[in-house]
Amino acid sequence: MDWFYLLMPIAGTYIFWPGLVVLGLGVGMISGFFGMGGGWMVTPGLNILGFPMAFSIGTGVTQMAGPSLVSSLRHAKFGNVDYRLGLIMVAGTVAGFEPGARLVMWLERHGRVDAYVQYGYLVLLSLIAWLVFTDISRKNSKDREARALGKPVEASSGIEWHKALQKIKIPPIVHFQKAGVRCSVWLPVSVSFVTGLLAGVFGIGGGLIRMPALIYLVGCPTHVAVGTDLFEVTISGLYGAASYSYKGRTELLAAVIMLLGACIGAQIGAVATKYVKGYGIRLFFGIAVIGCAVSIVMKLIASAYAPAAAFLNAAATTLILGLVGALSLYIFVRFLRGVREELALQKQMLQTTP
Repeated sequence: MDWFYLLMPIAGTYIFWPGLVVLGLGVGMISGFFGMGGGWMVTPGLNILGFPMAFSIGTGVTQMAGPSLVSSLRHAKFGNVDYRLGLIMVAGTVAGFEPGARLVMWLERHGRVDAYVQYGYLVLLSLIAWLVFTDISRKNSKDREARALGKPVEASSGIEWHKALQKIKIPPIVHFQKAGVRCSVWLPVSVSFVTGLLAGVFGIGGGLIRMPALIYLVGCPTHVAVGTDLFEVTISGLYGAASYSYKGRTELLAAVIMLLGACIGAQIGAVATKYVKGYGIRLFFGIAVIGCAVSIVMKLIASAYAPAAAFLNAAATTLILGLVGALSLYIFVRFLRGVREELALQKQMLQTTP
């Protein structure tokens, strides 16, 4: 079975290469569907497969740029990208990324990077899962109350923090037409700075928190948040790839292996968003976040309890790859079903046209 393992020349470790293929293809679909570069699953996934954490971060950041570009181009065709908003957020992201990357290098020199980043990931994922499912719960509660009163169900959010934040009128005030948002320019800049800082630390490209931030803090519709975030991730991802490659923490061979499948999967995921409603995307995003958090818990327990380390490491690997596979299968099924229904509708219209 040795041929299943490939030597990564820069990291100096042997990696289960079929896991890289599954991770690349699956994360490509997921990134196109959720509007993120996929680094939030790639980084812990690479670490679970055997990469040191610093290499997991650098390789994850590098890999995400390709599928993000493919997905953002596809979303642009659907009118889901607010370029003005995306370009403004790039400035904040780049400003925040370098301090985060330097912090990782400092932690690595002191031998603390693995534990600190894993615990940080766990806290971040827990907060995002709480946010998403609280939002869904409040939205469902509002819908039930409206139906009980015989009122139409409104297209409102469960959590509406953006309404308060948009009232802060610090000049200059900008109108983002595609997103339908009018706010102080400092709101998206502040959000992108924080996400850029976390991107540098966790290797997530910022999309893990930027997409929810665009929805809950800026006030973008889900489909516009997805497309705009992917556009921004493409630019910041290229910068992040250059930064970590310069620091010698990018395994290019692994990035290329994942990139081949990810570019195909990204197009499928982007098209699938046409056939799933906004809250459907948020629900499956929340499920993915929980699964990723559980795999990190397994990894932490394995490092602290040696007798169960082999079992827990194998279970964590199985969970993260299984999660990617299951979500990818769901997205692919929705993609096929939506395309089939759309073709059937076009055929019907042709037949009824005189």
